Order: sequence, then C-alpha cells, then structure tokens
Amino acid sequence: MTANAKLLLVGATGLVGRHTLDLALADPRIAAVIAPGRGALPPHPKLSSPRVDFGHLDQEASWWRADAVICTLGTTMRVAGSQAAFRTVDHDYPLAVARLARMHGTPTFVLNSAIGADPGSRFFYNRVKGELEQDLASESFMSLTFVRPGVIGGERAQFRLGERLLVSGLTLAGPLLPRRWRVNPAARIAQALLAAALCPQPGTHIVTADRLI
Repeated sequence: MTANAKLLLVGATGLVGRHTLDLALADPRIAAVIAPGRGALPPHPKLSSPRVDFGHLDQEASWWRADAVICTLGTTMRVAGSQAAFRTVDHDYPLAVARLARMHGTPTFVLNSAIGADPGSRFFYNRVKGELEQDLASESFMSLTFVRPGVIGGERAQFRLGERLLVSGLTLAGPLLPRRWRVNPAARIAQALLAAALCPQPGTHIVTADRLI
C-alpha cells in the first residue's frame, strides 16, 4: 500500500480495536482513519468517527471507499444476552460492513477472528466465527486476512473476572504450553491486523495464534 492510505476501522472501542487505532494514527503511511461507531472517539487530526447504527448503515456514505478495512467488532454472550444477539454483532454486522466496503471498491479486508473458527464446529462461538470467515471469502476482496488469536491479554474497559483469571493462569504457565495456547497480547494482535492492511497480499490468508505471541 502506498503512503497517504485511508483506513476504515470498525470496532475501535474494544480492547484490540483501541490498540489498532493507536497504531494506525501513529503510522505515517496512513493519512486518514475512519472509525464509525455508536459513540464519539477522542479527537485526532487524522481521525473521523461518524456515528452509525450498525443495523441500519448508510449505504451511500463516502467513507466506505478506503484502501483497507480492519474489523475488530465483536461482543460476548454475556453482553449480547442471547445467541441470536451475539450472531448479529459478530456475524451480521461485520458482513454488512464488508459488503458495503467492497461495493464501494475497497480491495482489502482484515478480520480479527478467533482460534478454532470453523463453520462446522459444534461450539456456537467457533461456528459463528467460522461462518463469518466463510461468508467473507465470497465477497471477492483482492486481499482477505483472518487473524485468529486465542486468549487475548490486555486491560479491557469492562472488567471480566473469569477472563482475567484465565489470562493470569496462562501467563504463568506460558513457557510450558504449546505456542498456540499462550496468551496473545492485544498490542501484538493489533500489529498483525495493521500489517495485513498496509501490506496486503493477494488471496486469503490466516494468521494463527502461535504467530501472535
């Protein structure tokens, strides 16, 4: 990707999204970051954060045309409250974003997915992630990358006791675990997402958890 790139970042308020946004705003190759969402973001000369309802997106917005999309949008079953609501946020919204970006000519899409993503999985979470990857693959992006972290390390805005305990345990046991089961720092995931967006390679690619340590 050439200098003065325009990046569309969806999910900028989450743990990985915040790290990705900080990296993108600091990168001299990026001239503009569009980060649509439901709330305002701290002002920055390179940042535009239009307020959107992901259930009713403006199909004609000019900012859909970008050099690349990075999607870190997602929720948890606890926050969503039901499988249907979870699927809406983790599958339907990212796919809607992808389709509009592609319709406006955006050539590259990078997704923060998850280890175990598989449309045939018997686990609901993994199945939804796998179905999203499968549906994105049919959108004919020039470059499509799935970054599949395992347990994500970092300070979330919302405290999650179970996740905090899991991260602590895996961190302590890290040297004894296979690389793919170690904690993946949010900052490292963000680096992988941005690298795939700024240096897109033709075709579909997967960045596995063992590469995100």
